[in-house]
Amino acid sequence: MSGPLKGIRIIEFAGIGPGPFCGMMLADHGAEVIRIDRNTGPNRTIGALSRSRKSIVLNLKSPDGVALARRLVKSADGLIEGFRPGVMERLQLGPNVLLQDNPGLVYGRMTGWGQDGPYAQAAGHDINYIALSGVLHTCGRAGEKPTPPVNYLGDFGGGGMMLAFGMVSALLAVKNGAAGQVVDASMSDGSALLSAMTWGFLEAGAWEDERGVNRLDTGAPYYDVYETKDGKYVSVGAIEPQFYQLLGELTGLKDDEDFIRQNDRGRWPAIRKKLTSVFKEKIRDEWCTVFEGSDACFAPVLSLREAAMHPHNIARKTFATVDGKTQPAPAPRFSGNEHDASRPAPSNGADTRSVLIGLGYSEEEIENWRESGAIQECP
Repeated sequence: MSGPLKGIRIIEFAGIGPGPFCGMMLADHGAEVIRIDRNTGPNRTIGALSRSRKSIVLNLKSPDGVALARRLVKSADGLIEGFRPGVMERLQLGPNVLLQDNPGLVYGRMTGWGQDGPYAQAAGHDINYIALSGVLHTCGRAGEKPTPPVNYLGDFGGGGMMLAFGMVSALLAVKNGAAGQVVDASMSDGSALLSAMTWGFLEAGAWEDERGVNRLDTGAPYYDVYETKDGKYVSVGAIEPQFYQLLGELTGLKDDEDFIRQNDRGRWPAIRKKLTSVFKEKIRDEWCTVFEGSDACFAPVLSLREAAMHPHNIARKTFATVDGKTQPAPAPRFSGNEHDASRPAPSNGADTRSVLIGLGYSEEEIENWRESGAIQECP
């Protein structure tokens, strides 16, 4: 793979969700990511999250398997693991061992609650992590229960993306002469960080600590979604006065006595009611024609399948086809590096032999390990 991380080797201990997302990010931008799987069953990660990897199957209950893992990590710049705290230590693959083997190693740890704290050993999922960080409380409409935003904020924004950023930061530090270190990425911590602007508003007195009554949480009628005549939806985000004025012009409400009072909260219910009525007068595509190219901060609400077919996304190559399947393309873009086409997710153990040969092991040694069960290969 080409990209700004070309020449970096990452060892990823197979997991689900945010750890593989971090591995995908690093692989997308040129790192060689070798995933250590523990069996040759079906892939444990989904589609795009497993792309552009190599896969080796090691039996980590075998002394030989653990020794091979240590040898592999010794050759690497970074490591990703997403087990509960203490699991890697029990496998004799914790940071105290591996950083002694490889003092420049960046040891990336992905958990829900972090490596310490009262919840550290408790099970959880995205919904729980963003609940504890306060983020879930902000998602939803006034008078209604919180609405979980799929698992974007905990697993991926606050988890995998934060770990990728942390690892690249630590790798840069190593390049500049620092020692290797552990990156402790917690989804609860990361999702809290994603709410930094909201906290700024709250502490400045510009945000109410309740759901659905603020500018950016559907409290304001000019920052919301509206149903169209055909049962589809459009989004409006006309916060700035000049954009709000344009919204009024294009909806025919510019001179309405309620509409002109943009930030009079007492008028918000009336403005919302009028926008709701207006948007139901046309189908979604007709509204797209009305707003096309304007600065009214408008966009249609597209389904996943529709998004892949939108002209802007096609022009930007926002989505790609990998092994016949549609996936989001790597992001962001770099002016100095062209991305290679993403490779399909490997079958577990597809690269066991080639990776070990690359480490200098002989065919005879590899065959002995295969027969003993220390390694497995994809049939």
